[in-house]
Amino acid sequence: MKLRIISSGFFVFFLTLLIPSVGHLQEKLTYQQPPQEILELVDAPLAPRVRMTDNGKHMLLLYRDAYKSIAELSEPEMRLAGLRINPVTNIGSRTNYYNNIMVKSPSERDARQVEGLPENPRLANFSFSPDESMVAVTNTTPQGVEVWVLDLAKAEVKKITEARVNANLGDVINWFKDSSSLLIKMLPDSRKELIDQIQAVPEGPTISTNDGKKAQNRTYQDLLTNPNDEFNFQQLAQSELYKVSLDGSKSLWKPAAMYRNISFSPNGEYVMVVTVEQPFSYLVPYYRFPSTTTIYSKDGDLVNTLLEVPLIEDLPKGFMAERKGMRDLSWRADRDATLIYVEALDEGDPEIEVPFRDAVYMLEAPFNGKGSLVLKTINRFNYISWGNDEIALARDYWWNTRNTKLYVFNPSDPKEEPTIMVDRNYQDVYSDPGSFVMKRNKNGNMVLSLDSENNAYLLGDGYTDKGQFPFVDQINLNTLKKERRYESRLEDKKEDILDYKVAEDELLVRIESKNIYPNYYYKHLKKKKAPTQLTFFENPFKSIQDVHKEVITYTREDGLELSGTLYLPVGYKKDSGEKMP
Repeated sequence: MKLRIISSGFFVFFLTLLIPSVGHLQEKLTYQQPPQEILELVDAPLAPRVRMTDNGKHMLLLYRDAYKSIAELSEPEMRLAGLRINPVTNIGSRTNYYNNIMVKSPSERDARQVEGLPENPRLANFSFSPDESMVAVTNTTPQGVEVWVLDLAKAEVKKITEARVNANLGDVINWFKDSSSLLIKMLPDSRKELIDQIQAVPEGPTISTNDGKKAQNRTYQDLLTNPNDEFNFQQLAQSELYKVSLDGSKSLWKPAAMYRNISFSPNGEYVMVVTVEQPFSYLVPYYRFPSTTTIYSKDGDLVNTLLEVPLIEDLPKGFMAERKGMRDLSWRADRDATLIYVEALDEGDPEIEVPFRDAVYMLEAPFNGKGSLVLKTINRFNYISWGNDEIALARDYWWNTRNTKLYVFNPSDPKEEPTIMVDRNYQDVYSDPGSFVMKRNKNGNMVLSLDSENNAYLLGDGYTDKGQFPFVDQINLNTLKKERRYESRLEDKKEDILDYKVAEDELLVRIESKNIYPNYYYKHLKKKKAPTQLTFFENPFKSIQDVHKEVITYTREDGLELSGTLYLPVGYKKDSGEKMP
């Protein structure tokens, strides 16, 4: 009994001694700053992202912060059906923003600051108008998302919507073909208040059922888990479609629905709209929920309900598994209004052995019935680059073997045997033939850049066992005869070929080195003159660009051989006896 009294007294005395220490540990601290020299390097502005119009008239310089702020990282986030959404602003919570825009003509040295930008801009979802005279962009405010439009010739921007844009699901901005109006997703007036999951009291259990069948399924992140999640997802995904003019006037184009993807036909007369439908699932993300694909006229009149896809919870085993039926719908870029779709010839099951995995079909307006066969692919279909009525390129791939094939085919005659132009391992960079040069056609869509003899052009990274030497190849798609038009010979610099203007025989390139900051140039292949410099970005890291770097080796006291990279400041002499920094 006495022992217990002594122990209790000692315990109280011990706690009394601890209390001041606990208070000291809870002292308020702010984030600490490094030395100014280090801070200047960390906060140095990044080189802007450069986007050039296809007509070559304007360069868009997009600036961003190197890091997200603590305020951005602290914003609310809802994880629903594979999406991560800021429920206050109605845009993806992981969206990367730009904070400034400048416009430059390739013929001028200095860029122009865009006038009229909002205070503290957070810009995303850039979309060029079909005539490339305007750029639509979203700006995220504390209240929500707005749409602004940039006039490239004037370098001026103006707001055309209030902060009621819904950027939670799929594409946000689509231009009408006249470049004077846009189709924009807006928050519906009927939207209900979201359920606070922390405060909400469940009304009953969440029950999952099993029909006893074997099924393969992947593990996905951020899935729906209960009815409250379902309700919140529906409210966040629903939007109304408005036709908005450049002066800000708007009219309702379609009522509230869960609009996922929207795409105009090349001639602008039709609109393909994909909507998410119920029932939802707790096993798969939103893009495997039921969906409906509908074709409307540009005025919003129903043309045809093209496809209704049920919930996809079960697929065959394997990364190359696909669902049965029509999939991968898109517009044929070289036609006014022709749809392309794909169907699996192996029932979507990679374990079924068949000579061809997929078939590609073409469907003309008014988009009824089954389309006409265009091509069959040995592997799973990937994409098509359209040229003209007689020439197109298709690529397939197979994950299990890393094989990819490139077909040259006649889209007007499926009986004509396609030519396999490339058959390679897509992870082997040494054998990569490059990517094809594309150009805008009369409808503003990207098609193969072909001359009258069906010569196409490839831009390659040029990886070899002796280094990287980017190149331009000309290839005749009738004979597959290839000719090298250009190959970089820079050894102390890195050159990236970004575009090739066939008519002018000019390359758009970016050149940089260990101590030369990246800048953009025109290289003239026929004219024997120096490259024309287009940008003049200054190196913000000049203080360290000429530092001495070497790998050193040393032996630890226990005999272990170690190595490390040593950096020494400019002008430092190792034999001077001066203390190392």
